[in-house]
Amino acid sequence: MGILQKRYNTGVMIIKGPTMHLYDVSIAPLIRNLHNLKHILQEGERYAEQKNVAPEVLLNTRLFVDMYPLTKQVQLVSDMSKGAGARLANLEIPQYEDNETSFEMLYARINKTLDFLTQIQPDQLEGAENKEIVLTIRKVDLTFSGLDYLEKWAMPNVYFHTTTAYNILRHLGVPLGKTDYLGQKR
Repeated sequence: MGILQKRYNTGVMIIKGPTMHLYDVSIAPLIRNLHNLKHILQEGERYAEQKNVAPEVLLNTRLFVDMYPLTKQVQLVSDMSKGAGARLANLEIPQYEDNETSFEMLYARINKTLDFLTQIQPDQLEGAENKEIVLTIRKVDLTFSGLDYLEKWAMPNVYFHTTTAYNILRHLGVPLGKTDYLGQKR
């Protein structure tokens, strides 16, 4: 039996049980989420074909005028995922052009991101929960520990943009359900 320590604003909660590795709460769920996002997009593409709708209609749809379209939502999931993996594993973040204009191109981007993440090994994340991570957002430096970065920035952003992509397609009538978002039990 190991001990998992979970920090909250009020202190540390100690849970007795098996020790959880940072890889299990970072890289593994990022990989799963990307697979689920790819499935969601495939359902969207299938729907467009069935309804004789140009794929660009779906790819360029946004939920509201001041929100990003579907394509950008997918790009942001990719960026946040590879950024989290690289920062935690102390690797250079792969740079991708944001030039996707088709479902096929979005699948290729997701696949590149998956290829990058699957090369990260658990031992590369040893001690990363305490490592300092600094992000500069709109000329403001945000400083996190590795665990705080994961819990308070990376994962919420990944899930936000995945959910928004799902909601764009669902809003357009794509027959998606909760299991499409969550994925099959693996």
